[in-house]
Amino acid sequence: MTSNLFDLTGRVAIVTGASRGLGQQFARSLANAGADLVLTSRKREHLADFQTEIEKLGRRAVSLDLDVRDELSIERMAASAERAYGRLDILVNNAGMNIRKPALEVTWEDWNAILDTNLRGSFFVAQAVARHMVSRGYGRIINIGSVTSVAGYAGLAPYTASRGGIRQLTMSLADDWGKHGITVNCLAPGWFRTDQNKVMYEDKEWVEYLSDRIPLKRPGQSGDLDSAIIFLAAESSRYITGQTLLVDGGISTGAVRALPKPRT
Repeated sequence: MTSNLFDLTGRVAIVTGASRGLGQQFARSLANAGADLVLTSRKREHLADFQTEIEKLGRRAVSLDLDVRDELSIERMAASAERAYGRLDILVNNAGMNIRKPALEVTWEDWNAILDTNLRGSFFVAQAVARHMVSRGYGRIINIGSVTSVAGYAGLAPYTASRGGIRQLTMSLADDWGKHGITVNCLAPGWFRTDQNKVMYEDKEWVEYLSDRIPLKRPGQSGDLDSAIIFLAAESSRYITGQTLLVDGGISTGAVRALPKPRT
């Protein structure tokens, strides 16, 4: 009985922003738990090798174009995913971006690019997919937030605003869609090395300082998120909704202090 609570066999999961980084890790984790995948990226050709990897695990996978800043692109993706499998069970709302600048240097264009992608895009992707979930009375929506959903850092004003918004959006959608059998939760990673921030991790002094601030004394590793994404996607979390699950090594437990700027 316990193992069945984490079994995703027969479920269909959409993972946005699946061409690299944590998006790929989330998709790989769900596939290993038994789910079939819809992989999305702004350029579908970037998904070809990863789709092959998922299929080698014995799972079905389709790759679709998706620009979360484009309403028609979102609607086309959701409709195509439904046609491909006849059902949509899980959404991992992962697509996002960041621009690191001191707050006094942030431009109107910077702000719009980040908020349009991370917050507006997440809402409208969730809305489009939820329309298909409502008819079946079942769904698991996992919005990807960040430790910045609950804490602020210098140089990340628009990004932090977008991730804080994701946390609030998660609670609102959970209240809206619970009556349809849809749970909505937020998975909030702490400091993980990704394509967006890899240059920071080239500064060993910065990594040492960061690690010292984390109670578990190291940045996150990709496998640290596997159990959390499966938990929120599976029957194991069937009575959990509107929550933010921080997977951050404990950094959010203490007072937020500015991190030094990487020298690289």
